[in-house]
Amino acid sequence: MTTEIRIPALGENIESAEVLAVLVRAGEWVEKDQPIIELETDKATAEVPAESSGVVLEVLLKAGQTVQVGDAILRIESTAEKPSAGPAGLGAAASTSTFAVSTPTAAAPAPESTPASTPAPADAAARPLRLVDEPAAVPDEPGMPPEVGEPAPAAPSVRRLARELGIDINRVPGQGPQGRVSEEDVKTFARRLLAGGGARPAPLSVVETAGTPELPDFSPWGDVEREPASRIRRVTAEAMSLSWSVIPHVTQFDRADVTELEAWRKRTASRVEGAGGKLTLTAIAVKVLASALKVHPKFNASYDARTEEIVYKKYVNVGVAVDTDHGLLVPVIHGADARNIMSIAAELGDLAERARSRKIQAEELQGANINLSNLGGLGTTYFSPLVAWPHLAVLGLGRATVEAVHRDGAFQPRLILPLSVSYDHRVIDGADAARFLRWMAEAFEEPVLLALEG
Repeated sequence: MTTEIRIPALGENIESAEVLAVLVRAGEWVEKDQPIIELETDKATAEVPAESSGVVLEVLLKAGQTVQVGDAILRIESTAEKPSAGPAGLGAAASTSTFAVSTPTAAAPAPESTPASTPAPADAAARPLRLVDEPAAVPDEPGMPPEVGEPAPAAPSVRRLARELGIDINRVPGQGPQGRVSEEDVKTFARRLLAGGGARPAPLSVVETAGTPELPDFSPWGDVEREPASRIRRVTAEAMSLSWSVIPHVTQFDRADVTELEAWRKRTASRVEGAGGKLTLTAIAVKVLASALKVHPKFNASYDARTEEIVYKKYVNVGVAVDTDHGLLVPVIHGADARNIMSIAAELGDLAERARSRKIQAEELQGANINLSNLGGLGTTYFSPLVAWPHLAVLGLGRATVEAVHRDGAFQPRLILPLSVSYDHRVIDGADAARFLRWMAEAFEEPVLLALEG
């Protein structure tokens, strides 16, 4: 039986991914659950396994392509047993198949993937695999409901722009003759969505570059080199552009005397290590921040600009920024308010390690209410972190340093931690932020507050 293996659901709100590697070739035998391709979603990687055993008849995509959930990966001739090797290593099932399969030879090895044209889909759910920037007109626009009818009149370049922005072109009001949709119509529609705080953030790269002049020619001054931005870098750039364009940012600063906290951390570190974690200031800060959200619920909310409502969340999930070789990732500690510091420390260490090795799962990067960024390990002090839409705030930690502080009539050496909080001024006022940051500073200075108020 010949079947097609398709891109499965990749996680909540994840509709597309980039193919990092194709792990099989046409003519190869694959076992059930054997990885066949490696995908990269917004900030995680995942392997797609074969749904059944059989011989690969045709690979329908290649590394570097952007694919959608439901797109065909390959066609496979399923069989319960591995066939005996035939000519050039192909199984009997493959050699008798009605589909043409190139026979690899020593002089011309089979390519890692076959960029052959995709056969016509057998049903409405199947559609040909397309690159995001394919210039050809596509009447069956991805995401367009089948009952829409005739597609909106638009040039191929306009359709491509709408796809890149994540917009259904059939929703864009066309201002041209007979309702024809222009690029400016799509950009105007995108700006209106962003200004209204739409439920689904669209990539801003095309909208922003539309009004940006081209870079000048740098070659007269010396050699230059261009490097394509990775998917993680592109997604980060789009998310930060969205946050900066939608959220009116304000940043406030404070200081916390963590002398006693650091002494307690050193005394307690061995107990946490015995439980499989590492007691870091970041782990403690996650608990302090989670407790602060319970006391100051306005920071644990989102603003719906379309309905002019503040959405208060009854759960507390804290994202922690992790610096990796392939970009910034933000794993999430779910239910941080109900966790003890030992549990948070163990999970945080595990998440950070898997984020750096690209083994983290998509759902472990989702659901945060607020983010925490600790740059103290790099020696910095105060900074202005960007609020990640649709959050309302983000906390930044700098490097704690020993300073002379006047206490009890004399100067004493004290360990001082720089604190920075950026917030959305549409919802949070300066007095709110001052109270929030002061509460956190006092919690760092007197950890017993976590037991009393957290």
